[in-house]
Amino acid sequence: MVFDDYPHRRLNQLTGEWVLVSPHRTRRPWQGQQESPDLESRPAHDPGCYLCPGNRRAGGEVNPDYDGTFVFTNDFAALLPDAPPADPAAGDDLLVAEPEPGTCRVVCYSPRHDLSMARLGVDRAAGVVDRWCEEYRELGAREGIGHVQIFENRGAVMGCSNPHPHGQIWATASVPMLPGREDARQRAHLADRGECLLCRYLRRELADRERLVFENGHFAVLVPFWATWPFETMILPKAHMASILDMDAAARRALADAMVRLNVRYDNLFQTSFPFSMGIHQQPTDGADHPHWHFHLHYYPPLLRSKSVKKFMVGFEMLAMPARDLTPEAAAARLRELSEVHYLEGA
Repeated sequence: MVFDDYPHRRLNQLTGEWVLVSPHRTRRPWQGQQESPDLESRPAHDPGCYLCPGNRRAGGEVNPDYDGTFVFTNDFAALLPDAPPADPAAGDDLLVAEPEPGTCRVVCYSPRHDLSMARLGVDRAAGVVDRWCEEYRELGAREGIGHVQIFENRGAVMGCSNPHPHGQIWATASVPMLPGREDARQRAHLADRGECLLCRYLRRELADRERLVFENGHFAVLVPFWATWPFETMILPKAHMASILDMDAAARRALADAMVRLNVRYDNLFQTSFPFSMGIHQQPTDGADHPHWHFHLHYYPPLLRSKSVKKFMVGFEMLAMPARDLTPEAAAARLRELSEVHYLEGA
């Protein structure tokens, strides 16, 4: 594009926000710090892990001897099902507070303590997708739950204190701020253009292929045109689907395939257990029809040059707008060239 060698800003169509891109700062061959492969090994079962089968959790409960996935209500949940009603007399138009009832669950992906999604295998990963669908359906059907956020924080740098493969689900009464922005943008695009925003965007990406990392029969994995984090990606269903419940069995397995393959590429990038925050954005669970919604997965990884050099959102990014030097096109090219055989498993 015309701005490939010059600073420019790109519009995030899903949020309406801008990101500054400064590609002229990387006019040189890739010279990232070279690190030795991360060969740290973990046991298949850790007696000190509060997520492993048969172990006691921090809240005192003992985990069952599970074999597939295992879900439980977080022992120290950020949300509680009961909240006192708002007191209209206690606030004003400046100091506004509202109750936010909800629940938080933990989803263990596997009994194996030593396996991440990258090494889980498609069969096990498909079981995780199935469990996500069950939880989204059950929690979303509860009275007073308007949104179900499925996510995973991987790695200590992302605040994850336990390496056992797991994610979380937070179900809230209201639609949170970021999915709310995406809801408004997708709704407006459908009203203005008569077409789904992400269906239209994905057609363009599949035609250009410059930011496409890989695809399978049901999903495309790409670096968004407006990506903020260095190796940020999205997983998008090729068919229009408002939520994960719209997937049939073949699509669920294809999503598992896409996640495993992307996670392997991430690990191979710097030969380390690659940290990220991942989340699924999909239609609210308020019982209304949301034809504008096209569900998708966001991956936000912080690493920039090596397993020990990460991107910090500070200074200009915190006070003005996000900024990046590595273009989304260059990031996609780096990810495309990587092997889908995990570095710990050999060629």
